[in-house]
Amino acid sequence: MTHIDAGAEVGPVQPVPVPSTPATGLTAADVAERVARGQVNDVPVRSSRSLAEIVRANVFTRFNAIIGVLWLVMLAVAPIQDSLFGFVILANTGIGIIQEWRAKKTLDSLAVIGEARPTVRRDGAAVEVSTSELVLDDLIETGPGDKIVVDGVCAESDGLEIDESLLTGEADPVVKHPGDRVMSGSFVVAGGGAFVATKVGREAYAAQLAEEASRFTLVHSELRTGISTILKYVTWMMVPAAIGLVITQLVVKDNNLKDAVARTVGGIVPMVPEGLVLLTSVAFAIGVIRLGRKQCLVQELPAIEGLARIDTVCLDKTGTLTEGGMDVTELRPLGGSDETYVRKVLGALGESDPRPNASLQAIIDAYPDSEEWRCVESLPFSSARKYSGATFSEGDGENSTWLLGAPDVLLTDGDPALAETERLNEQGLRVLLLARAVRDLDDADVAKGAHASALVVLEQRLRPDAADTLRYFADQNVHAKVISGDNAVSVGAVAAKLGLNGSAVDARRLPVERTEMADALDKATVFGRVTPQQKRDMVGALQSRGHTVAMTGDGVNDVLALKDADIGVSMGSGSEATRAVAQIVLLNNSFATLPSVVAEGRRVIGNITRVATLFLVKTVYSVLLALLVVCWQVEYPFLPRHLTLLSTLTIGVPAFFLALAPNTERARPHFVRRVMRYSIPGGVVAGVATFVTYLIARHQYTGPDALPAQTSAATLTLFLISMWVLAIIARPYTWWRVALVAAMGLAFLFVLAVPALQSFFALKLVGVTMPWTAVGIAVIGAAALELLWKWVDRRFPV
Repeated sequence: MTHIDAGAEVGPVQPVPVPSTPATGLTAADVAERVARGQVNDVPVRSSRSLAEIVRANVFTRFNAIIGVLWLVMLAVAPIQDSLFGFVILANTGIGIIQEWRAKKTLDSLAVIGEARPTVRRDGAAVEVSTSELVLDDLIETGPGDKIVVDGVCAESDGLEIDESLLTGEADPVVKHPGDRVMSGSFVVAGGGAFVATKVGREAYAAQLAEEASRFTLVHSELRTGISTILKYVTWMMVPAAIGLVITQLVVKDNNLKDAVARTVGGIVPMVPEGLVLLTSVAFAIGVIRLGRKQCLVQELPAIEGLARIDTVCLDKTGTLTEGGMDVTELRPLGGSDETYVRKVLGALGESDPRPNASLQAIIDAYPDSEEWRCVESLPFSSARKYSGATFSEGDGENSTWLLGAPDVLLTDGDPALAETERLNEQGLRVLLLARAVRDLDDADVAKGAHASALVVLEQRLRPDAADTLRYFADQNVHAKVISGDNAVSVGAVAAKLGLNGSAVDARRLPVERTEMADALDKATVFGRVTPQQKRDMVGALQSRGHTVAMTGDGVNDVLALKDADIGVSMGSGSEATRAVAQIVLLNNSFATLPSVVAEGRRVIGNITRVATLFLVKTVYSVLLALLVVCWQVEYPFLPRHLTLLSTLTIGVPAFFLALAPNTERARPHFVRRVMRYSIPGGVVAGVATFVTYLIARHQYTGPDALPAQTSAATLTLFLISMWVLAIIARPYTWWRVALVAAMGLAFLFVLAVPALQSFFALKLVGVTMPWTAVGIAVIGAAALELLWKWVDRRFPV
């Protein structure tokens, strides 16, 4: 069957001359010439930071600078064991760089898989190329769902409609005719055509936006923002405490200079929660790698966290709950129509659309085209219209115009065919109406007065994993809302088959006002006949009620809602436009991957909240000890080696394992408040108990060489209380958590038992009375911790 393009002969006067590129496209010689001139679409679209940026971000931090200076000082004035903290920072920073580099490679490899490949005409043939291979004057073909990747001028149009809302804010699609400008960043919603590239590379309108949108980022998340806030508070606390400590140790106490410097540095270093930022980056990076193995492309790292915080997930039925393919199960002629003739019409309609959707593809598979019929004019399917159409020359001189679409849109209320459609929809079947139009195809009311000829019954293929995924969300108290352009009864029947119960609502009857729409959304579960703009409005209405909303979809009609949702999730086989605006792309097209993303986000958030408490308890007790030392005008009890040992055994090693452990606890808001309400009382108890032990030891041990014994007693108390904090954080216990805590305790006993390690770390418990006193104070401190944290839970619930 031949297809005559009618689009080039209609429309207003062309505002821009169509470029001279022939309909066959550029030749190989033309392309080579433009490449030589640098007229290539060379925008470096990156999915991740470069290696140099990764190194810079991990090395050149505020706290690394502080610790680096202190490390150099210690290397100059003290034994190497007092400089161990510097080597630990080097190792941690190296681990952070390696993990983020691994995450970068994972992201980059996945981005190549999911990369859009525009179709261009070259030497008369249509070929797919990467976006970076486009050159100036390329003739680029477009169809529904395609994103316009470079600026250009429309050369061919077959009912081409482009949505420019992401650029202009104008929601209505714009019909494009030859000579009309097309802008990069917009996308095709209906029809097809071709345009000539007039601006490529950095000159294109949306080039910088596209590069920025796809950049690997660690910002704009509650977790990262909360940690930044905490670090700001820590800096404020550190400055006065450090100044007071310096003055006390160097001026007020007339100590040996090197020993005074060592103890001053020993007081300042533990105030810095340097490992917290690093561990967060590592946890995110490992999350990306884990999800990458499941063919899940995380285009923005905070999406892992964001999806873990959702309480409402909006699902598009087609491609999410059902597989893309459909099968024609029945054809029901209406009004005495001849079935053989109807089959010819359906075959011709299928052939008239060069880019058929799933419904039309099923019709193409069921009904072959008739060679005698010629398509004179076509009207592509649009999710806003809910129907498509075409005018045919039937080979005997007769012309006819046909529409194919939603029965409840094409038919008037009360039509007998609607009752039959309703019965079929209740069985979960999809029904299309074939109607003969009495008006021209370009008439704004072409559907008015159309005569129903047949019902086409389609059966959708349910995704085998959809029921389990919906059950997972229900178990996690995440509300699922099915939002579809299909008939509400049909969608409701499909949802019911998958175990998702609730009332089904026709979106055409939804109130427009946001508050009333939010009320309706809270009451119902399934919504049918939803327009693209309504999807966007529904997301906004849910957000207005404080819901954190994820939106899944694969069609071009989902783009606006995906963009506005807190988290947009696109299928890898979905349209290029949906993949461009989504934060998460499921490259394996499996909705069942979503629980893995939620679980990964919960693991990251829950575990970072746990380990942040460990780090900040250390910061609080370090600042408090410095202030108490200043007030009592005594030597600082610890050398850097003591706190390096304590930090490694009670924070560093355990935090690494705890941060990467499984964690299914639902993500909760107010990260800063949750962490600080435990860290402050925990740090105060540890600091006070340690200082009390130190003061008692100063009375117990006297003489010029008494300070090491005093330090050892204070270290024992601080270690035991820090271990109790770790034991609380590690709850609920599993075998490996108990083993982890026990291993840290045994490691400390090993240090105390081996003479060489005693000497290396300057730790030696003298006598019996003071060590047992230190243990007794630690036991009292542990009991105080338990009581305080329980009181905090009751007094300051989150």
